[in-house]
Amino acid sequence: MSQILEEVLNANAAYAADFDKGDLPMPPGRNFAVLTCMDARLDPAKYAGLAEGDAHVIRNAGGRASDDAIRSLVISYKLLGTREWFVIHHTDCGMETFTDEIMRGLLASSLKTASVDASGWHDSGEGPGSAEGNYVDWLTINDNAQSVIEDVKRIRRHPLVPGDIPIYGFIYDVRTGRLVEVAEATRVGAASA
Repeated sequence: MSQILEEVLNANAAYAADFDKGDLPMPPGRNFAVLTCMDARLDPAKYAGLAEGDAHVIRNAGGRASDDAIRSLVISYKLLGTREWFVIHHTDCGMETFTDEIMRGLLASSLKTASVDASGWHDSGEGPGSAEGNYVDWLTINDNAQSVIEDVKRIRRHPLVPGDIPIYGFIYDVRTGRLVEVAEATRVGAASA
């Protein structure tokens, strides 16, 4: 057993020993959803004041409004009653450190973990790679505020998203812990009457 696996299982055993949340209802109690990044420095429960059962939290690389993220938001609304959505990107995001072309090139040469230094990304493994990376939109980030606006627009334009759901846009500052509103994103995401 790996050390990480053992640590996770021990932590779970301690958590389960005092578990008292088995009766929480499936719909989120505060009726909102958060789309945010998978970055380990972000703890939506802490920065948004959440407890178990409060909200849906959808996480992916960059907190981007991918087709799957939008699918989850629609399910969150249609079947589980969320009425407000937050799109929260963050400063110092890894998605700002590469482009689609860089990712495709790295995958074409090797499927092993790459490394980065002052001169950029480097493949650290030997082939084979795969051209399958050419068929993925990696949703990299060039401008953080602009990516929040783009994602809110993408969600708002989706034919399965009702106009009466407000969608708010924010950037979480990893240095201060503060949420900074992207006013244009929130404007674009405003609910229709």
